Amino acid sequence: MAIIANHKVKVILIVLLIICSCVSLFLGVVDLTPVFRGDFEYVELLLITRLPRLLAILCTGAGMSVAGLIMQQLCMNKFVSPTTGATIASAQLGLLLSMLVFTGTTLAQQTIMAFTFAILGTWIFVWFIQSIKIKDVVMVPLIGIMFSNVIAGVTSYFAYKYNMTQVLSSILVGDFSLVIRGRYEIVYIVFPLIIIAYIYASHFNIVGMGETFSKNLGVNYNWVLFMGLSIAALITASVVVIVGTISYVGLIIPNIVAMFRGDKIKGSLVEVALFGALFVLVCDMIGRVIIYPYELAIDLIAGVVGSIIFLCIMYKKLESPKPSKRKRGVSNVSQE
Repeated sequence: MAIIANHKVKVILIVLLIICSCVSLFLGVVDLTPVFRGDFEYVELLLITRLPRLLAILCTGAGMSVAGLIMQQLCMNKFVSPTTGATIASAQLGLLLSMLVFTGTTLAQQTIMAFTFAILGTWIFVWFIQSIKIKDVVMVPLIGIMFSNVIAGVTSYFAYKYNMTQVLSSILVGDFSLVIRGRYEIVYIVFPLIIIAYIYASHFNIVGMGETFSKNLGVNYNWVLFMGLSIAALITASVVVIVGTISYVGLIIPNIVAMFRGDKIKGSLVEVALFGALFVLVCDMIGRVIIYPYELAIDLIAGVVGSIIFLCIMYKKLESPKPSKRKRGVSNVSQE
């Protein structure tokens, strides 16, 4: 009982995730209840389509949330994520170029190209915000969004020039409807990356305090920064290749969890991963039910829900009360 009390939030998230996962497996146009009677045809349908889709959803939600958590800690800004840090836009550009460069491109080639461009785009963004020393926290995501739009413009240029507009539309909109067995397994790379992030969580916290502080504690600042951004970029690249773009997950989930778990990565990483998986799963279920028997793309549902939550988070952070000098002076006088 004591262990359950200490991990109350984790237990609640796990129970909710199991319940929603079971509902998700049997939610769709085709009724899969004959599975319980041992009907082989429906069992095969469950294993080929519904189960791979569920696993892809869980990997995507957990991975994108952890990627956002790492980027926010390393960049020392709660508004940075794969969406606002140009990581997703860069991965999209790499994915499109892989289809233009390689004939009959494979998932491995697409992932490598997407990862290469994702890490390059993320590094350019981080170098830029470190060079100009931005003091206003809101300016960082705004610069990231503008940088992402520049990269998106380049991506659109290549798509229109080489008649790849249909491919571009599939890259820009996240959708789980095409996930089947045999073409989603690359997202499994998310799990070892999350484990590595958990092992080096303390190093990420130290690097998030600044280069000078890191060197004083004997931590290789540049190496840990590169490793953390590489983990975030590889997670993003694998998700973009298989699913497409899903906005706001890496931005809002770490902020929500930080409200009750704090800013330490090691103390909140498990909750962030579970909550992210649950958020994406619920959004996917809403997309399958809202206009049943048709389906809305997950990016649309996550975008609407995520934007509302993001605005609430921004309002709360920007409107947080700060003690004025006058009040502090009055309190000091009263104490004397």
